[in-house]
Amino acid sequence: MTGPTATQPLPGAGADRRRWTALSVLLLVQFMIILDVSVVNIALPAIQEDLGFSRAGLTWVVDSYVLVAGSLLLFGGRLGDVLGRRRMFLVGVAVFGLASLACGLAPTPEVLVTARLAQGLGEALAAPAALGLLAVLFTEPAERVKAIGLFGGISGLAGTSGPIISGALVEYSTWRWIFLINLPVALFALVVVPRLVSGTMGRTDASGLDLRGAILVTAGLSGVVFGLIEAATYEFTSLRVLLPLAGGLVLLPVFALSQRRARDPLLPLSFLRERTRVVTDVVALLFSTVFFAQFFVTTLYLQDVLGFGALRSGLGFLPFGIAIGAALGVATKLIPKVGLRPVLTSGLLIATAGALVFTRLSADGSYTTQVLPASILLAIGSGLVLPTLGNGAVHGVTDRDAGLASGLLQSVQQIGGAIGLAVLTTVALRRAGDRIAAGADPAVATTEGYVLALQLGVGVLVVATVLAATQLRRGVGSATDPAAGTAVPA
Repeated sequence: MTGPTATQPLPGAGADRRRWTALSVLLLVQFMIILDVSVVNIALPAIQEDLGFSRAGLTWVVDSYVLVAGSLLLFGGRLGDVLGRRRMFLVGVAVFGLASLACGLAPTPEVLVTARLAQGLGEALAAPAALGLLAVLFTEPAERVKAIGLFGGISGLAGTSGPIISGALVEYSTWRWIFLINLPVALFALVVVPRLVSGTMGRTDASGLDLRGAILVTAGLSGVVFGLIEAATYEFTSLRVLLPLAGGLVLLPVFALSQRRARDPLLPLSFLRERTRVVTDVVALLFSTVFFAQFFVTTLYLQDVLGFGALRSGLGFLPFGIAIGAALGVATKLIPKVGLRPVLTSGLLIATAGALVFTRLSADGSYTTQVLPASILLAIGSGLVLPTLGNGAVHGVTDRDAGLASGLLQSVQQIGGAIGLAVLTTVALRRAGDRIAAGADPAVATTEGYVLALQLGVGVLVVATVLAATQLRRGVGSATDPAAGTAVPA
């Protein structure tokens, strides 16, 4: 190939403007993808009424997306490394856009669930490719911190904006627009990105793809995620839960063994020897477990206990979005100066404090005195944590492995979310059911269930905080760290 590639940008101000413009488009697409995860929850009652979903079937509007995305993100990231990150990003955006159109026009429950599966596939291809592109477009440490910090922050902002947008659309229009609004964004990205990002940004030799490893890890993760999804409906001792979980937990060690023998492994074991990346991914798993579950529990508390409508519930998350945006700006300035460990540990401590305040929820509580203070604390903590995780996950990667690093981070975040929704919310609902059966007031019993789940979440965050504080090296990720910006052509 002649001429400059995206891994070697043209010198000068024009090329620099192209990189930051490309970042803006990638952030817009990431906002669209994450938005489509969070907008669905508040719209579920309207979807059920319109399409005639059963109560059990309705959960698959959310779960089908999580199942595919969580299982394929690692493979999708590696596909970007092998076939080209720009190429996989565009393919993923096209799949996501077409699937969004199918969701918006779905005439039956079966069509909607199938289209949601396709949306999950689109995310699995586009999201790790986008973060991988950032890792190699911005190699200077301070620039990378800012770019990846914005990427993580926009994800949090999209998650909190989803309920507001969904509530407004359900209240004043139709739930179908929560999917149809993706189409102009997808079309815009498909037209603009090829003009801004040149080259394939990765190898083009498909023979380098470890298909056996891809099948094993995808099947293993699918089994684990499917088992966790089923645990939200069935007892943990049920075969519907145990069989897929056991199958997944058997296949994942087989996958690890296969990587020792593969000529070009999907997940090289040497990749896991970098302590910063491993600690970051484990912390991301634990944090996502609580973040997703807390978000879900808060939505239920606002509607089921405080009696908020769809739009009012969505607006209740507006302070969260403002606070997370402010904390994001602080994080991107602090990381180059002090490194990952102080920022991540501080964020986790603040998030833990927010989770503790959430445990004070009561059936006769109020949004102002109980939900709002806890939400702001959790938002500030999340704003510090999310960009730090994004930078830690790609610490020291090369162009060859940037997609793998980002796919691994996003995969553990999806699986952490599945664990949180399956375990913590199931604990909450079952505690509430037991208390109601014992004669307790439904609102009181429901709130007690939520509080128990949040108490377990506090314990998970404490573990994550200790891990970050003790296992990350001093100064790692700062501007003086020689490995902070080493994404160069392999």
